[in-house]
Amino acid sequence: MRRYVSSTLLFVSIFVQSESVDVGRFTEVTNNTVDPWQVVRFDEDIPSTDFKWVNWKGEVALETIADQSMALMARPIEINLNEYPILCWKWWIDSTVEKADLKKKSGDDYAARLYITFDLPDELIDVGTSIKLSLARAIYGDQVPEAAINYVWDNQYPVGTQEPNVYTDRAQMLVLETGNEKAKRWVKERRNVYQDVNKLFKTRKAKLIQLAVATDTDNTGTKARALFADLHFVKQSNECQWKNL
Repeated sequence: MRRYVSSTLLFVSIFVQSESVDVGRFTEVTNNTVDPWQVVRFDEDIPSTDFKWVNWKGEVALETIADQSMALMARPIEINLNEYPILCWKWWIDSTVEKADLKKKSGDDYAARLYITFDLPDELIDVGTSIKLSLARAIYGDQVPEAAINYVWDNQYPVGTQEPNVYTDRAQMLVLETGNEKAKRWVKERRNVYQDVNKLFKTRKAKLIQLAVATDTDNTGTKARALFADLHFVKQSNECQWKNL
């Protein structure tokens, strides 16, 4: 009987793994960086956002606290978006960044954002794009990607708002939540990354290379706090595989 139960559990485990790919389901509460995650800073002159893993309202989560600061907590990632196009996650904010405005450099701050970067096929990197990238990287550093999508929790613009980032059009901003109505509780998200990158960058061949989360308040000089948990990819036909329903 024990052998039968064990085999059944093994089968279920393999089945579940094939239905989702975990990229940020945290189990460890620590102040130390959890492999393969690492802090990425765009400007050494700007203080870094604080990151730690905590147990918060029933979830082991990555906590991000910004105090006039900016940094990413990022990890490399290789996901076949044709097979696993859907990204699922939970996030929490204490409140939005009141002074933020995604259409102004002085307001380019967010209580929470999930940042995904891509390599593009060579045929999409024409001379004009190459010049833009070179100029942007000369000003803002090598972290400027060929393409990026930012899913953000904004303070004022309607859900569904899509705008190029005010610093570079290589990064596109998508508002998934806005205002404080859902603040101070876990909010679940489900997003078709494959469709989004195809729509925003006109290609079905973008290669996903990095996923990051952030809270940033360096432009507005304010403070904000967010948490992220249960990040995973699933197939288009599947439901998100939430750890805690």
